[in-house]
Amino acid sequence: MTRLARHGAALLGAGLWNWHPLPGGDVAEVLLVYLNDGRRVVVKHGPDPVAEAVMLRTLGQTGAPVPDVLAVDEDALVLQYLPADGRLSRCWDDLARVLSLAHTGRPDGDGVRYGWSGDHAFGAVKVCNDWTETWPDFWAWRRIGVHLAHVPVDLARQLETLMRRLPDLLPATPAPCLLHGDLWGGNVLVSDRHVTGLIDPCCYYGHAEVDLATPGVFSQPPAGFYARHGGLARGYEVRFAIYRLWTALVHLRLFGATYRPMVAQYLNDAGVY
Repeated sequence: MTRLARHGAALLGAGLWNWHPLPGGDVAEVLLVYLNDGRRVVVKHGPDPVAEAVMLRTLGQTGAPVPDVLAVDEDALVLQYLPADGRLSRCWDDLARVLSLAHTGRPDGDGVRYGWSGDHAFGAVKVCNDWTETWPDFWAWRRIGVHLAHVPVDLARQLETLMRRLPDLLPATPAPCLLHGDLWGGNVLVSDRHVTGLIDPCCYYGHAEVDLATPGVFSQPPAGFYARHGGLARGYEVRFAIYRLWTALVHLRLFGATYRPMVAQYLNDAGVY
């Protein structure tokens, strides 16, 4: 970690004074680094710092708050330090406002399509983002099918069943909007009842409900959160289960069988037993 701290300082042309790990860091090292010129910055290493910098800048272009990218290379990403001394439970309304800004982002070019310009990863779990022209195809092959070879056979069969049903369960061509893509509470920085920054994005263009569903994996957003964003369309419960299933599958692969019951619950909620 000292090496990462020194490298981050060097990218800014400064000397290292001190550093300490920040919370999180399950799949990447994240440090708060104190420079000898008095600045505090965040330095992190991940599967692809350059790709993450592009995602943060793209989110920032919508007006959504994100940390400024101060420097980046293939080994480290240096970010603005943002205050995070608040509690998400006190600012769900502001997160809804922030998401509304982020979701104004649209893919380049004409026509409707879903995906991103490159793949990403959570540790050893690849996140595939090749473009598709329909949303059920994207979710089937980029978010569910990619796990078939990495889960037990009985679970793979259930996932295949769900994949066949997706054209009947998901909208065919919802407006493709910019998604944070991994919006759990740990990736939302909060201070003084306001969201100060969205961090650790896994961006792509897709159905806005993905970002509305994901916070409910580890938290319980109030009804006002959804109302502030614009409300929920009929049948959202099944769609939320399908979108949350991807998060559960990633956790199953990263952290093991502890997450099998979560996977089972979301499959059940989606009508696959």
